[in-house]
Amino acid sequence: MNETQRGAAFGVAAYLCWGFFPLYWPLLEPAGSLEVLAHRFVWSMAFVLVLITVMGKWGAFRAIARNRRLMLILAAASVVIAGNWGGFIYGVTNGHVIETSLGYFINPLVTVMLGVFVLKETMRPAQWCAVGIGTIAVVVLTVDYGRLPWVALLVAFTFAAYGFLKKKADIGTFEGLGMETAILFPVALGFLVVLQLRGELTFGHEGPGNVALLVGTGVVTAIPLLLFGAAATRLSLTTIGLLQYLGPIIQFITGLTIFDEEMTGARWAGFVLVWAALVIFTTDAVLSRRRLLRQTAEATAI
Repeated sequence: MNETQRGAAFGVAAYLCWGFFPLYWPLLEPAGSLEVLAHRFVWSMAFVLVLITVMGKWGAFRAIARNRRLMLILAAASVVIAGNWGGFIYGVTNGHVIETSLGYFINPLVTVMLGVFVLKETMRPAQWCAVGIGTIAVVVLTVDYGRLPWVALLVAFTFAAYGFLKKKADIGTFEGLGMETAILFPVALGFLVVLQLRGELTFGHEGPGNVALLVGTGVVTAIPLLLFGAAATRLSLTTIGLLQYLGPIIQFITGLTIFDEEMTGARWAGFVLVWAALVIFTTDAVLSRRRLLRQTAEATAI
């Protein structure tokens, strides 16, 4: 197996983990969404710090702590990822798995819009077309739901913002995640202490199985990141971009078949519009990259 094949295997494994995430979080009941979110921060930090120790990255971690600019970016990233994790956990534990998958389907379109409005980038006609169709899809789904699909929008916009901030930070995956979770660790731990004082904490009161699953939130958060990191160093951005749809596809199928969530005709229409937008968006991205590579090759030959 060559490096590209290994990268593809790591990438598929990462997105399979993320795709089947909705099956894990309901197992944490009767813990509520906020308690689960707090545990995810606490145990993710613990697990990632162990990895940082094993990988010998404490020097880089301390350097981040001394960099004020990086700390401000990571503080913003920690708040944004808290919103993303919270929206995802709420969605998959309250019967909105399909809507949650929608958030990750439209995330590439939101990312492009973020580039236009924040970075002043110029969109190609095909990208404008994809974003327009995606917007129509959200309108169709809003009419059908009788409300904005706020879980999907929260997941999409927070993940796009998180990606933007991570690009600005430009640091290692685990050093960054370790610092992000460390920043909100006191808040998460304080919240759990308050729940305990109020007699509302699930952890330690629902048997060893529940304790193990809550502690496991740190492991299930970090493992896909390890796999993704291994894939990202071996694959092109185009391949990674195509693989990213694997996660929401699995989530959508899971919500439809395992959680038996309702899909009305209007919702099918909305999702078909989203998928059409993604086909246009992805095709344009692949063709654009091929043109760029060809032009680069020609310039090098000259």
